[in-house]
Amino acid sequence: MEGQALADARLQVVRDHMRLECEHDWDAVIATFAHPRYEMYGAGQVFDGEDAVRRYFAASRTPFPDQGNEVIAIAHGGDTVLVEFWLTGTHLGPLRLPTGVVEATGKTFRVRIAASFEFAPGSDRIVCERPYFDQGAVLRALGLA
Repeated sequence: MEGQALADARLQVVRDHMRLECEHDWDAVIATFAHPRYEMYGAGQVFDGEDAVRRYFAASRTPFPDQGNEVIAIAHGGDTVLVEFWLTGTHLGPLRLPTGVVEATGKTFRVRIAASFEFAPGSDRIVCERPYFDQGAVLRALGLA
């Protein structure tokens, strides 16, 4: 696969990946990767490998089980797909912060963030997702900061 067919396949993989995260179909999300890896810019955390990525899914969905995304814009260039989206959710479970645990407030958030999805040359499998966001934006939206 190459050219426009590869670009189209990558765009679809990212759309599927994001939808599958919302559906909590973790096996299918893992299948969108050549090697599962998230680099969380803003938080400075890296989750490398299937076990680490699955722990990230569990930890991030505990406080926000309905976490979702609404794509604003998506584009392909080189070996990267860039996505701008609204990240949404409701604080329905314990949220672990450096200062302690915040019990569920029932409040919702909607913050604008961006992510890059890196692909190996010639492949339609993701090698790294890099969300770029201000962690404080979610806390501010929940009235916690």
